[in-house]
Amino acid sequence: MTLPTTSPTRSSGTAYRRVMLKISGEALMGDQGFGLHPPTVHRIAAEVKSVHDMGVEICMVIGGGNIFRGLAGSAQGMERTTADYMGMLATVMNALAMQSALEELGVFTRVISAIRMDEVAEPYIRRRAVRHLEKKRVCIFAAGTGNPYFTTDTAATLRANEMNCEAIFKGTKVDGVYDKDPVKHADAKRYENVSYDDVLAKRLGVMDASAIALARDNNLPIIVFSLDTPGGFRGILAGEGTYTRVQG
Repeated sequence: MTLPTTSPTRSSGTAYRRVMLKISGEALMGDQGFGLHPPTVHRIAAEVKSVHDMGVEICMVIGGGNIFRGLAGSAQGMERTTADYMGMLATVMNALAMQSALEELGVFTRVISAIRMDEVAEPYIRRRAVRHLEKKRVCIFAAGTGNPYFTTDTAATLRANEMNCEAIFKGTKVDGVYDKDPVKHADAKRYENVSYDDVLAKRLGVMDASAIALARDNNLPIIVFSLDTPGGFRGILAGEGTYTRVQG
């Protein structure tokens, strides 16, 4: 018996066939200090749709820091495991908001949760998730890895490897990785390319150390770009734009 392939189908107009988009929860709150800003959610959904329309298969992981951050709760005296689970639930809320925005734009989307909550999301089953991607549905992986002490950066890298993604696209507020904070330092220099080891050694803050190590061990490139640049996600997929590539 021959098992069906899980390799993504080559899309037109881009070198990538299947990618993981990782964004922070803070990206969804716009200029607000907390929560969800619907116009911002819809803007990001439109960016995702523009890439989906190119034929690229898209996975997403969205953080929960706009609603609750487990590490911050722990620092204020809350028991760490409980705080992390609360943070995982915040990511589900963000995933449902993004699903709603994408489906308003006509993009079929599935929220897949590492913590079972069958009334609002599918449980994580790898082969089912792969099949959704093959059917050109956007898959939003929520609730992290389902375990405390792991960030959504690590969850994104784990799922990207499991889904055979060809790269992780990390959407941030700046157009790449800099040697220091470009908001605070006018002389900050952007890297065109940087190695996993340099990211770890220089503490460049691309992702947490576990995520970088997991990407390095599986030679999974990380593309860091500005999510605030209109058309930036599509532009990079089309071979344009400004970004930093993290690879060995």
